[in-house]
Amino acid sequence: MRTSRFAAATASLALAAAACGGPHPAGPDGSVPFEITGDMPPAKGPVDAVTWSLYAEPQSLDYAYAFDYPPNTVLANVCEQLMRITPDMRLEPGLAVAVANPDPRRWVYTIRSGVRFHDGSTLTADDVVASLRRHMDPEVGSYWVSVFQNVTSIEKTGPLEVTVRLKKPDQLFNEQMGTSAGTVASAASLAERGYGTPDAGVDCTGPYAFDGWQKGQSITLRKFDGYWDRALAPKAGTIRHVFIQDPAARVNALLAGEVDGGYLLPSSGFARLRAATTGRLYFGPNTTAVNLIPTDLKGTLGDLRVRRALSMALDRPGIIKAAAAGVGTPSKAPAAIGAWGIAPEAAKGYYDRLPPLGQDLAAARKLVQEAGAAGRKIVMATSTLSPEIGVIANAVQSAGQAIGLRVELKAVAPDAYSALFADAKAREGLDLVMTTWYDSTPDPLEFYGVLQTGNFANYGGYTNPAYDALVDEANAQADPAARAATVARLQEIAVRELVWIPLYEVPHSVFVNNRITGAPTGIAQLVYPWAAALGSAG
Repeated sequence: MRTSRFAAATASLALAAAACGGPHPAGPDGSVPFEITGDMPPAKGPVDAVTWSLYAEPQSLDYAYAFDYPPNTVLANVCEQLMRITPDMRLEPGLAVAVANPDPRRWVYTIRSGVRFHDGSTLTADDVVASLRRHMDPEVGSYWVSVFQNVTSIEKTGPLEVTVRLKKPDQLFNEQMGTSAGTVASAASLAERGYGTPDAGVDCTGPYAFDGWQKGQSITLRKFDGYWDRALAPKAGTIRHVFIQDPAARVNALLAGEVDGGYLLPSSGFARLRAATTGRLYFGPNTTAVNLIPTDLKGTLGDLRVRRALSMALDRPGIIKAAAAGVGTPSKAPAAIGAWGIAPEAAKGYYDRLPPLGQDLAAARKLVQEAGAAGRKIVMATSTLSPEIGVIANAVQSAGQAIGLRVELKAVAPDAYSALFADAKAREGLDLVMTTWYDSTPDPLEFYGVLQTGNFANYGGYTNPAYDALVDEANAQADPAARAATVARLQEIAVRELVWIPLYEVPHSVFVNNRITGAPTGIAQLVYPWAAALGSAG
């Protein structure tokens, strides 16, 4: 993302557009034309209320468990972080008005004065300390615990100052303070029973306050008139997030005007949404790639030859056409090229030197035979949570069968699919899961760091001492260009060993009807108060 201070870095917006070719023409890779749009037209005035669609109901609004699209889409408007990641993917001051890195093992945050929580109380250093320390509490079980793996202490060192001490240099830590890992909630609210549940809600400092949660139906936010950042004073009186799980029903609701908009739309509805006269479908910059994750490297996929064979058997253009309605590009690495905002000029070179992932069934069958894996079973999760999961699972099953592997599909309930990425027990008995994985920062170390031994998101238990040492080396490099060069070596290892199996990259998607405008189109909406800019189009 950036340097150890607030120095500017190149936004990933341009990089994502370049990766997709700006206007992306149709081609033999299964793609159809699409264009990356950085911004919607700005709002012209306020609106009383907005209804926004989510593809699933959040399991919790506790920021410690905000590790997926639905909860982060809601919380981005309610809670704020020490740092702020902007729509153009820059790092700037958030609830910390300043940050210093006086030595490689210390981050010092100066807390913004005069900020109020939704209950009217004033933000203090004590709130920051309490909020960050929760991630390190085993009883909390934070999904963001790996961000704090190098932290030795978090202390109040002044009325509005917090110091984080580290056991070794960690440049990524400060960048992650712009994600849920850096969220600050009222310490008093954290002490209440049921924080983040429909009954207790949350108490933060964002432009919208939690107003109510009708289980199974909706979460409503109300405008917070005491919000500190006047440049982001909210324009909509209320934002009501409704849960529409069925993809067709969600598209119909958007087209009928029953909901005003929504992010992360089902690709099966792209054609209808693009043709709509009642609103507009946007494709925005993204840090997202679709991958297969081998979750048991002690099983059939523990043999690199089998992983390579499965990768070589996949028809990626066909998968893009069937699973993404052609709106995507085949990937060569598990981290999207749009995640390389720290060094966008160099990133293309790093990416270009990676080997293409083409289809070769004959070579794949040979690898399976050499590995002695013919007829061996691979269990892959499938779900109706989103259409592409089932499409990809079926494609993997067909590819496996074509090269002598026996791929068994195990259905997972929609509300349990997210648990596969949070609970090791939920993955028991599985060899493979599909993920739409996004980076919250434009620093590729965020992704490649998760493959370090012991990381929370290292789902397959991959371990490689040389790889681990490179992660530490990159994390100690304050210069973005130097860090990117080291991460490029990590990328080469991950691709060579197929720790995750890359499929394709996609742009971010959002639809709004003709009544409203102003929201960012890109992936930053998961950490940036996107609804604050949403207002009247006329």
